Amino acid sequence: MHVIRGKKEGPIIFISAAVHGDELNGIEIIRRLRKLNILKRLKGTLILVPIVNVYGTMTLSRYMPDRRDLNRSFPGSIKGSLASRVANIFFKEIVSKCDLGIDLHTASIHKSNLPQIRTNIKDEFTYKLAKAFEAPVVLHSELRDGSLRQTAQEEGIPILLYEAGEALRFDETCIRIGVKGVVNVLRELNMLPLSKRKSKKLPIVTRSSQWIRAGESGVLRTIKALGDIVKKDEVIAYIDEPLGDASFEVKSLFDGIIIGKSEIPLVQEGDAIFHIAKFKNLEVAETKIEYFSEEIVYKNGVDELHNEEIIE
Repeated sequence: MHVIRGKKEGPIIFISAAVHGDELNGIEIIRRLRKLNILKRLKGTLILVPIVNVYGTMTLSRYMPDRRDLNRSFPGSIKGSLASRVANIFFKEIVSKCDLGIDLHTASIHKSNLPQIRTNIKDEFTYKLAKAFEAPVVLHSELRDGSLRQTAQEEGIPILLYEAGEALRFDETCIRIGVKGVVNVLRELNMLPLSKRKSKKLPIVTRSSQWIRAGESGVLRTIKALGDIVKKDEVIAYIDEPLGDASFEVKSLFDGIIIGKSEIPLVQEGDAIFHIAKFKNLEVAETKIEYFSEEIVYKNGVDELHNEEIIE
């Protein structure tokens, strides 16, 4: 891990990645973050942990060697399984000493996520920071048993969860939004100087979302992409019989925006294929999502923070 301590007192924040070993975007976000010149003006302390699940990253696996999910093993135990022991060390030695955390994730294998912040939007403090991050979507997310976020919240340590991109892949747009988002949160907490930029990008905020599942088995032919606005009963994909002529429609169950989707064209009945966040005012949603087009993200000021050569 890397500990960056400012010359002046301030909050202690941890940024973690690869709790799931195959979720790699966060590793690159932290690598770029720690090289930013603006961190020389930091107030407080930043603890950067680019790879929490070292075992999983080495084997390109989401899980620990014992096949346990590290993000379902908190708070852990010094006498438990390997996953439990790693969770216990990470929580006691790092998380418990912090005032706030940002945990960086991607979608699971063969799925991709639109950049989004998941947190408790009922809490005024975390909701304010979630909006300050300036990801396209802020999604209210309930706590899951054994997760880092649940355990930290029980100890009074709020966590922002950044979900963006696909497992085992770098996504340049997701990485740039992540780097700038972390800086935005640090600015909101007065740990970094405020930006001269006056306008802020307002995310789409939603309280609920749902996965659309395949009603048939076959070959998935998608019509809609991540970030697309969809209406209730609109056709978003087809499932075709691989050896026949039959084709089945996949329709949206409600108005909203696609924030996650399957990236593998072969599906079985019941597979989750589209994750749609509910949003009634589609005109407003479409206007907001335009702020996060690839062209605009590339001009969003990350290079001004530190003029580093970017990995394409």
